[in-house]
Amino acid sequence: MNFSAVYHRITPDMCYSPDGEEVVLNLRTDRDVDAVYLIHEDPFIHELHRQPEWFGDRQAMTLTRELCHQVIWTTRVRPRYKRLMYYFEIVSEGKTYALFENKLVPLAEKDATSKQFFKYAWMNSSDIIAPPSWVGDTIWYQIMPDRFCRHHDAPQDDKFRRWGDLAGSQWNDVYGGTLRGITERLGYLQELGVSGIYMTPIFESPSNHKYNTYDYNKIDPDFGTEDDLRELVRQAHSRGIRVMLDAVFNHCGIGFAPCQDVFRNGKSSPYYDWFFINSDDFARDDYSTADGRFYSFSFWAGMPKLNTNHPEVARYFADLCCRWVREWDIDGIRFDVGDEISHSFLRLVRERVKAVKPEVYLLGEIWMDSLNWLYGDEYDAVMNYPFTGCVNDFWKNPSLTARDFMYAMNYCHALYPEQVNRAMLNFLDTHDTARAAESCGSEDVLLQMIAVLMTMTGSPCLYYGTEIAMKGKRTPYTRACMPWDAVERGDFAAFSYKVRALTALRKAYPACRGNDLVYHFDEQRPRLLSYSKGGSLRVTVNAGAKPCPVPDSGRIIFRNRCENGVLQPEGLAIQVL
Repeated sequence: MNFSAVYHRITPDMCYSPDGEEVVLNLRTDRDVDAVYLIHEDPFIHELHRQPEWFGDRQAMTLTRELCHQVIWTTRVRPRYKRLMYYFEIVSEGKTYALFENKLVPLAEKDATSKQFFKYAWMNSSDIIAPPSWVGDTIWYQIMPDRFCRHHDAPQDDKFRRWGDLAGSQWNDVYGGTLRGITERLGYLQELGVSGIYMTPIFESPSNHKYNTYDYNKIDPDFGTEDDLRELVRQAHSRGIRVMLDAVFNHCGIGFAPCQDVFRNGKSSPYYDWFFINSDDFARDDYSTADGRFYSFSFWAGMPKLNTNHPEVARYFADLCCRWVREWDIDGIRFDVGDEISHSFLRLVRERVKAVKPEVYLLGEIWMDSLNWLYGDEYDAVMNYPFTGCVNDFWKNPSLTARDFMYAMNYCHALYPEQVNRAMLNFLDTHDTARAAESCGSEDVLLQMIAVLMTMTGSPCLYYGTEIAMKGKRTPYTRACMPWDAVERGDFAAFSYKVRALTALRKAYPACRGNDLVYHFDEQRPRLLSYSKGGSLRVTVNAGAKPCPVPDSGRIIFRNRCENGVLQPEGLAIQVL
């Protein structure tokens, strides 16, 4: 047995309670393991029975996930007294080993030296991470307000470029999209199947993207007013659509009032410690901070980094979040550059904001493994960039097989507890990436990817325009204006109709949203991706170069490039089992 591959620790990815009643236990091993058993009981069971030594029940574990180099064994236990002590017995090549917290030894030697059992001390309900239950049922739609829609009677202004004209576009060009414009398109979003809007920043800033905020208390006048936001939220809620705002607290814009005070008054400013300033000449005019005179987002001097360790900074932004929720009734907050903000700040924000609205969704923008932020006292979930990488890689690299896809997706699902997986924000593209339609090169492939997005565990998000296969590899083309004239002419009707069918399918079949996922492989067709969800739905995607028969599994409820039971290359079929 490969001893170095055996791993378990009491962390939320390997030992957690989804509901306060059960404990889910995961163990990683190499593929050379034949069976695993959990020996478990209450830590004090021997005292209850007046026995000299602790003892436990033996329970078989199930191989639930295959990774590229390891497998994961899982079991569930319902502790009678809310406590659990345990160890593992691992069978490999006819030999049995015992895994304790401090050692892995042959079973016959388990009592020869001191051993430390694993212990889930107590199932405190307040320690169990519990993202809002509504998130897993939500289909999000990301909007850049400047580029989505100008309301019908918006006044003309020379500072706005002609809608859709990207020729020679600059970083600060604005096109005049408004909050009222979004409100006017709520019917379109509802028909698309959207049940959540995620807007990039809407607060006063000189840029079109607004990630360099000047005033966190003022809606950017280009977008509208607080009343416009209230009306957007009110009308969205009336249609069953939630609203999430973007919070840029890692850094601010150079025009943020405390920042301006520091630039004027230096160390005598009461806000000096709100920032990370390392040199007396920090205020000199240079677009880059590579010299280290102060810290900024990346190396952009126009985005000074905020010190969220500072109690006054933490209180200021916690108060701000509470105001957003209390006054505008928003449903979620997405934290930009969410891995650079201090943990202490996030704990304070969570405590304060959840006191105002317990079901508010707190989402972190983190591009990698984010377990350190998902212990239940900071974010509810994060943006699922590993998911995006898994999906994009499979279609970009024709040498990858369906098993490779499974390994990568299982890695994503193994990172966090199942209740967190249901709340992860899954997406194919955002304002920070190339558009999915550009990357995949084909509307049929894009439809395959959207089908995976809509049938995997998590909270799916469409970037505005993905439903009409908008393209763009780099800024500003990835942030182009929504072409409403062409939409209303019906230029994209055939494709968007299929996207609406997929969003409707996700809403209609709970199995799409669940964690029960089983892969099916055809060794003769290595790029035939097929999996079932909840034992009731099967998704089959032909990413290979040759036609193949649709599995004889059940009634087809969605098809593309699929006729007479034959799935063409780039084809897709979804069946009810």
